[in-house]
This record gives sequence, structure tokens and C-alpha cells, in this order.
Amino acid sequence: MEGLISIAVGVMTACGVYLLLRARTFPVVLGLTLLSYAVNLFLFAMGRLTIGAPAIIDPERDIYTDPLPQALVLTAIVIGFGMTAFAVVLALRAKADLGNDHVDGKKR
Repeated sequence: MEGLISIAVGVMTACGVYLLLRARTFPVVLGLTLLSYAVNLFLFAMGRLTIGAPAIIDPERDIYTDPLPQALVLTAIVIGFGMTAFAVVLALRAKADLGNDHVDGKKR
């Protein structure tokens, strides 16, 4: 399970960095989104994945899940969605003003 999650985090990070290095705005936005998904998955995995355990400490049960990574990931998802929406609107505005969607604004 841990190996699969670490491979998924690595693949999403590599794809996100690759897309960030593109010259067009849409792949850059997609790369930022993939990087944020990779960080979210990494934070979620740091909370020791426990299947079937409650997030609240129960005195009768000895197994529980740490709720802090879940709260951090939920907050990061909301912030990531807002950041992605802002970046898409910014890219659309830059395309409308400049006439192309290159990151540096030059036509190639």
C-alpha cells in the first residue's frame, strides 16, 4: 500500500514538473494542479493510513486515525481549487489581451 502511494506521488510530481516547464499557459495550470494533488496525497499518507479506524479517540479502542492530516488536506483542496480557478481566469485574460497563450507573452 505504501509503495503504491509513493509511486503515485512520484509520478504526479514528475508529470506536474514536466507540465510546469511547458511554454503554454494551460499545461502550466495543469502542472500546478497535479503538484497540488501530489502534495495532498503526500500529506494524507503522512497521517498513517488506517482502514476502519475512527478519527476520534475512543477509550475502549486502542486504534485511531490522526485527524490533523485530513483537515490539512481538506483545507488544501479548497485553497487549490481557488488557486486553479484564479490561474485559469488569469490565463484567459492574458490570452485575450496578448492574442496568444505563451507564458512569456511572445509569439513563437
